[in-house]
Amino acid sequence: MFKITNRSGIDAFRAVVLAALCGLAAACASSDLPLISAAQANSELTSGYRIDAGEKLKVTVFDEETLTGEYDVGFGGVLSLPLLEPIVVKDKDTTEVARLIEARLADGGYVLDPRVSIEIVDHRSFFILGEVTTPGEYAHNGELTLEQAVAKAGGFTPRADKHKVILKRQTWEAGRLIDLDQMALQVAPGDTITIRESFF
Repeated sequence: MFKITNRSGIDAFRAVVLAALCGLAAACASSDLPLISAAQANSELTSGYRIDAGEKLKVTVFDEETLTGEYDVGFGGVLSLPLLEPIVVKDKDTTEVARLIEARLADGGYVLDPRVSIEIVDHRSFFILGEVTTPGEYAHNGELTLEQAVAKAGGFTPRADKHKVILKRQTWEAGRLIDLDQMALQVAPGDTITIRESFF
Protein backbone atom coordinates (compact mmCIF):
# COMPACT_ATOMS: atom_id res chain seq x y z
CA MET A 1 0.00 0.00 0.00
CA PHE A 2 1.32 3.46 -0.87
CA LYS A 3 0.68 6.93 0.57
CA ILE A 4 0.64 10.24 -1.33
CA THR A 5 1.94 12.95 0.99
CA ASN A 6 1.75 16.16 -1.06
CA ARG A 7 -1.15 18.02 -2.66
CA SER A 8 0.20 17.90 -6.20
CA GLY A 9 0.61 14.14 -5.91
CA ILE A 10 -3.00 13.76 -4.74
CA ASP A 11 -4.25 15.90 -7.62
CA ALA A 12 -2.21 13.92 -10.11
CA PHE A 13 -3.52 10.63 -8.68
CA ARG A 14 -7.11 11.87 -8.91
CA ALA A 15 -6.54 12.95 -12.51
CA VAL A 16 -5.24 9.51 -13.44
CA VAL A 17 -8.21 7.77 -11.77
CA LEU A 18 -10.69 10.15 -13.40
CA ALA A 19 -9.11 9.62 -16.81
CA ALA A 20 -9.31 5.86 -16.34
CA LEU A 21 -12.97 6.03 -15.32
CA CYS A 22 -13.81 8.29 -18.25
CA GLY A 23 -12.04 5.91 -20.59
CA LEU A 24 -14.00 2.97 -19.18
CA ALA A 25 -17.29 4.83 -19.53
CA ALA A 26 -16.46 5.81 -23.08
CA ALA A 27 -15.61 2.23 -23.94
CA CYS A 28 -18.94 1.05 -22.54
CA ALA A 29 -20.87 3.80 -24.30
CA SER A 30 -19.19 3.39 -27.67
CA SER A 31 -20.32 -0.15 -28.31
CA ASP A 32 -19.93 -0.98 -31.98
CA LEU A 33 -22.67 -3.60 -31.93
CA PRO A 34 -25.42 -2.86 -34.46
CA LEU A 35 -28.75 -1.90 -32.90
CA ILE A 36 -31.85 -3.65 -34.22
CA SER A 37 -35.40 -3.99 -32.96
CA ALA A 38 -36.87 -7.16 -31.47
CA ALA A 39 -39.20 -7.27 -34.48
CA GLN A 40 -36.19 -7.37 -36.83
CA ALA A 41 -34.56 -10.14 -34.80
CA ASN A 42 -37.81 -12.11 -34.77
CA SER A 43 -38.29 -11.73 -38.53
CA GLU A 44 -35.06 -13.63 -39.19
CA LEU A 45 -36.35 -16.76 -37.47
CA THR A 46 -37.90 -19.47 -39.59
CA SER A 47 -41.52 -20.01 -38.67
CA GLY A 48 -42.01 -23.15 -36.61
CA TYR A 49 -39.42 -25.09 -34.65
CA ARG A 50 -36.55 -26.55 -36.67
CA ILE A 51 -34.55 -29.58 -35.59
CA ASP A 52 -30.77 -29.53 -35.29
CA ALA A 53 -27.84 -31.35 -33.70
CA GLY A 54 -27.95 -31.82 -29.95
CA GLU A 55 -31.61 -32.77 -29.71
CA LYS A 56 -33.21 -36.11 -28.92
CA LEU A 57 -36.23 -37.31 -30.89
CA LYS A 58 -38.77 -39.94 -30.01
CA VAL A 59 -39.55 -41.77 -33.25
CA THR A 60 -42.74 -43.80 -33.14
CA VAL A 61 -43.39 -46.22 -36.01
CA PHE A 62 -46.92 -47.45 -35.40
CA ASP A 63 -47.27 -51.23 -35.05
CA GLU A 64 -43.47 -51.57 -35.26
CA GLU A 65 -42.12 -51.64 -31.70
CA THR A 66 -38.62 -52.65 -32.79
CA LEU A 67 -38.28 -49.44 -34.83
CA THR A 68 -39.75 -47.17 -32.16
CA GLY A 69 -37.33 -45.46 -29.80
CA GLU A 70 -35.45 -42.33 -28.78
CA TYR A 71 -32.57 -41.21 -30.97
CA ASP A 72 -30.03 -38.39 -30.75
CA VAL A 73 -29.59 -35.95 -33.60
CA GLY A 74 -25.87 -35.99 -34.24
CA PHE A 75 -23.31 -33.62 -35.72
CA GLY A 76 -24.57 -31.88 -38.83
CA GLY A 77 -28.16 -32.63 -37.92
CA VAL A 78 -27.94 -36.32 -38.88
CA LEU A 79 -30.37 -38.89 -37.46
CA SER A 80 -29.40 -42.57 -37.44
CA LEU A 81 -32.18 -45.17 -37.21
CA PRO A 82 -32.19 -48.99 -37.41
CA LEU A 83 -32.32 -50.39 -40.97
CA LEU A 84 -32.00 -46.96 -42.62
CA GLU A 85 -29.11 -44.93 -43.97
CA PRO A 86 -28.41 -41.78 -41.89
CA ILE A 87 -30.98 -39.05 -42.54
CA VAL A 88 -30.19 -35.34 -42.51
CA VAL A 89 -32.95 -33.72 -40.43
CA LYS A 90 -31.31 -30.34 -39.82
CA ASP A 91 -33.69 -27.39 -40.34
CA LYS A 92 -36.70 -29.67 -40.78
CA ASP A 93 -39.80 -29.68 -38.57
CA THR A 94 -41.20 -32.80 -36.93
CA THR A 95 -43.79 -33.40 -39.65
CA GLU A 96 -41.16 -33.22 -42.40
CA VAL A 97 -38.94 -35.68 -40.54
CA ALA A 98 -41.83 -38.09 -40.03
CA ARG A 99 -42.71 -38.03 -43.74
CA LEU A 100 -39.05 -38.53 -44.67
CA ILE A 101 -38.75 -41.60 -42.43
CA GLU A 102 -42.01 -43.00 -43.80
CA ALA A 103 -40.69 -42.67 -47.35
CA ARG A 104 -37.38 -44.37 -46.45
CA LEU A 105 -39.14 -47.26 -44.71
CA ALA A 106 -41.53 -47.75 -47.63
CA ASP A 107 -38.82 -47.46 -50.30
CA GLY A 108 -36.67 -50.02 -48.52
CA GLY A 109 -39.56 -52.43 -48.23
CA TYR A 110 -39.16 -52.58 -44.45
CA VAL A 111 -42.74 -51.55 -43.65
CA LEU A 112 -45.66 -51.91 -46.06
CA ASP A 113 -47.63 -48.83 -44.99
CA PRO A 114 -45.47 -46.95 -42.47
CA ARG A 115 -47.00 -44.33 -40.18
CA VAL A 116 -44.51 -42.31 -38.17
CA SER A 117 -44.76 -39.60 -35.53
CA ILE A 118 -41.92 -37.50 -34.13
CA GLU A 119 -41.68 -35.89 -30.71
CA ILE A 120 -38.78 -33.77 -29.48
CA VAL A 121 -37.77 -35.23 -26.12
CA ASP A 122 -34.73 -33.02 -25.40
CA HIS A 123 -34.41 -29.60 -26.99
CA ARG A 124 -31.20 -27.73 -27.62
CA SER A 125 -30.02 -25.23 -25.06
CA PHE A 126 -29.81 -21.46 -24.97
CA PHE A 127 -27.53 -19.36 -22.79
CA ILE A 128 -28.39 -16.34 -20.66
CA LEU A 129 -25.62 -14.33 -19.02
CA GLY A 130 -25.13 -11.09 -17.14
CA GLU A 131 -27.68 -9.44 -14.87
CA VAL A 132 -29.95 -12.38 -14.05
CA THR A 133 -30.12 -14.26 -10.76
CA THR A 134 -28.74 -17.54 -12.11
CA PRO A 135 -26.83 -17.11 -15.39
CA GLY A 136 -26.13 -20.26 -17.36
CA GLU A 137 -27.32 -22.81 -19.90
CA TYR A 138 -31.00 -23.77 -20.06
CA ALA A 139 -33.07 -26.12 -22.19
CA HIS A 140 -35.18 -24.52 -24.86
CA ASN A 141 -38.80 -25.70 -24.87
CA GLY A 142 -39.69 -25.11 -28.51
CA GLU A 143 -41.29 -21.70 -28.11
CA LEU A 144 -39.55 -19.18 -25.86
CA THR A 145 -39.61 -15.42 -25.31
CA LEU A 146 -36.98 -13.34 -23.56
CA GLU A 147 -39.33 -12.89 -20.61
CA GLN A 148 -39.64 -16.67 -20.24
CA ALA A 149 -35.89 -17.10 -20.63
CA VAL A 150 -35.24 -14.57 -17.86
CA ALA A 151 -37.76 -16.39 -15.65
CA LYS A 152 -35.85 -19.65 -16.16
CA ALA A 153 -32.73 -17.83 -14.92
CA GLY A 154 -34.46 -16.62 -11.75
CA GLY A 155 -35.41 -13.14 -12.95
CA PHE A 156 -33.53 -9.89 -13.47
CA THR A 157 -31.13 -8.51 -10.89
CA PRO A 158 -31.91 -4.99 -9.58
CA ARG A 159 -29.14 -3.63 -11.84
CA ALA A 160 -30.46 -5.14 -15.07
CA ASP A 161 -31.10 -3.08 -18.20
CA LYS A 162 -34.60 -4.12 -19.25
CA HIS A 163 -34.68 -2.01 -22.41
CA LYS A 164 -31.80 -3.45 -24.44
CA VAL A 165 -29.98 -6.80 -24.46
CA ILE A 166 -27.09 -8.26 -26.40
CA LEU A 167 -28.09 -11.24 -28.53
CA LYS A 168 -25.78 -13.63 -30.38
CA ARG A 169 -27.40 -16.15 -32.70
CA GLN A 170 -25.60 -19.16 -34.15
CA THR A 171 -26.30 -17.83 -37.64
CA TRP A 172 -24.76 -14.39 -36.85
CA GLU A 173 -21.05 -13.66 -37.04
CA ALA A 174 -21.29 -11.22 -34.11
CA GLY A 175 -23.70 -10.14 -31.42
CA ARG A 176 -26.30 -7.42 -31.88
CA LEU A 177 -27.88 -4.97 -29.49
CA ILE A 178 -31.65 -5.55 -29.37
CA ASP A 179 -34.14 -2.81 -28.56
CA LEU A 180 -36.90 -4.37 -26.44
CA ASP A 181 -39.33 -1.45 -26.27
CA GLN A 182 -41.69 -2.47 -29.09
CA MET A 183 -42.15 -6.24 -29.20
CA ALA A 184 -41.37 -9.41 -27.24
CA LEU A 185 -38.06 -10.94 -28.36
CA GLN A 186 -38.26 -14.57 -29.50
CA VAL A 187 -35.38 -16.73 -28.27
CA ALA A 188 -34.07 -19.42 -30.62
CA PRO A 189 -32.20 -22.59 -29.64
CA GLY A 190 -28.48 -21.88 -29.45
CA ASP A 191 -28.97 -18.17 -28.70
CA THR A 192 -26.71 -16.44 -26.21
CA ILE A 193 -28.40 -13.54 -24.40
CA THR A 194 -26.42 -11.09 -22.31
CA ILE A 195 -28.38 -8.88 -19.91
CA ARG A 196 -26.38 -5.69 -19.44
CA GLU A 197 -26.11 -3.58 -16.32
CA SER A 198 -28.29 -0.48 -16.42
CA PHE A 199 -26.51 2.86 -16.02
CA PHE A 200 -28.70 5.58 -14.53
